[in-house]
Amino acid sequence: MPSFKVILTAPKYAGNVGAVARSMMNFGLHDLVVVAPACDLDSDECRKMAVHAQHVIDRAVEVDAFEEAAQQVDLLAGTSAVVSRSDRKHVRRSLAARDFARQVYDLEGTVGLAFGREDYGLLNPEIERCDILVNIPTADAYPSLNLAHAATVVFYELWSQHHIPVSPRRADRLEKEMLYRSFDQLLEDIRYPEHKKEKTRVMFRRIMGRAMPSKWEYHTLMGVLKRARSK
Repeated sequence: MPSFKVILTAPKYAGNVGAVARSMMNFGLHDLVVVAPACDLDSDECRKMAVHAQHVIDRAVEVDAFEEAAQQVDLLAGTSAVVSRSDRKHVRRSLAARDFARQVYDLEGTVGLAFGREDYGLLNPEIERCDILVNIPTADAYPSLNLAHAATVVFYELWSQHHIPVSPRRADRLEKEMLYRSFDQLLEDIRYPEHKKEKTRVMFRRIMGRAMPSKWEYHTLMGVLKRARSK
């Protein structure tokens, strides 16, 4: 499984660096490399935006050139709002952030997540140095995201692919059939109008099908139906 380094390229605003550090901590990332920052990483603004992620700022490594950051990783993923959909234009061919997150955990070594300047993003020579380009799909009318927002989306996609919640045990076919029968019996017990019964039965089945109830939810519903029928 890979480890990750976040690379910020010539950030202009200390608040953005602090906000990125906070998002890194939110999603379990700790290694930050800052290339030729045009702001003070030790400023009050940076630390205020980092909130409880001060250690990310304290540990951040500053380098003078993009190539220095690139040499610290085994695979370099650059991010860009400007992409090409043509197979002939390879420089800006990209993967959606979600697709990248699905594939990257098959790799070993260190993966660099490179984000560009607030105004110009990554320059073409920096894009060309990257092994892969990652894009966050957005509305065509305004595709450019704030640096910290873009970083947060990428971090979230990486986190969600690796920390998928354990699904609860679902009610099985026999349990669902028992639930349907109990509901049918309730309709009988309350003398539900005959001409509405079939549509209501189908509606209940469809609702349960979409809900995919867990075993705990199944037992709770069965308890409610049994109590209702006993009145």
